[in-house]
Amino acid sequence: MKMTSIKLKRKLEERLKNDQWKTTFNRDKDTFRIEWIESGKGITITLPNVIAKYEARGEEALDELEDHVQEALRVMNESHQLTGKEQQIYPVIRAASFPTETEQGKKLIYAEHTAETRIYYALDLGKSYQLIDQQMLEKEGWTLDRIKEVAGFNVRSLPVEMKKDTVYGNDFYFHSARDGYDASRILNEVLLEKLKAECKGELAISIPHQDVIIFADVQNSEGYDILAQMAMKFFAEGTVPVTSLSFLYEEKQLEPIFILAQKKPRKDRKEE
Repeated sequence: MKMTSIKLKRKLEERLKNDQWKTTFNRDKDTFRIEWIESGKGITITLPNVIAKYEARGEEALDELEDHVQEALRVMNESHQLTGKEQQIYPVIRAASFPTETEQGKKLIYAEHTAETRIYYALDLGKSYQLIDQQMLEKEGWTLDRIKEVAGFNVRSLPVEMKKDTVYGNDFYFHSARDGYDASRILNEVLLEKLKAECKGELAISIPHQDVIIFADVQNSEGYDILAQMAMKFFAEGTVPVTSLSFLYEEKQLEPIFILAQKKPRKDRKEE
């Protein structure tokens, strides 16, 4: 039987029963909100997105969502400090359309990255993390530059374990530790320079969602099309989508690949 917003709303109400929370359903916006009764802090879920995941993965998708909501609500109700937790501060990649303020009006700190992406900063809390806002910085006398420096050092220390797949003469490397910072590996310039030096063709990178990063050694024109298809598939499946576009890494810069297969690797051009 086809899942509808009303049916999903009832399922979520049953799963998220709690005397300290309240739930509301907005029929016009097709959203479901869970929030703390006392503080009003909470999470708004867009139901059509969840329905798509439910139809693909069934109750497993709702199990994952329930865990995410409960952990996020728990974190919201706690206060955290940065001092003494320097090793727990990491950059996180989000789409350029991601909000720059919380629902409570607190300004999130961020740095520009590409036209498609933006870098936010998070305090790791184990099972989840909290995005750092301006108020947290001012409270402890921190600066954005200090956050950038600490987060940059920490992201370079994250392990990278890749699985390789070769398709039509192009090598694709997948990393997905699901630690919340998989896409953040794109900020590890030492890693990118190493991969660039080892590439036979061009180095292309895709960060379709938070929990995966794809490195591609593109050795012929088909490689761009294959990477585009992979990126689109992962983008549609991700819990926290980032961008379906891929990037070419050249001279320490990320260049979005808008027209796939049009810019061919040097090796391919020589063969023509």
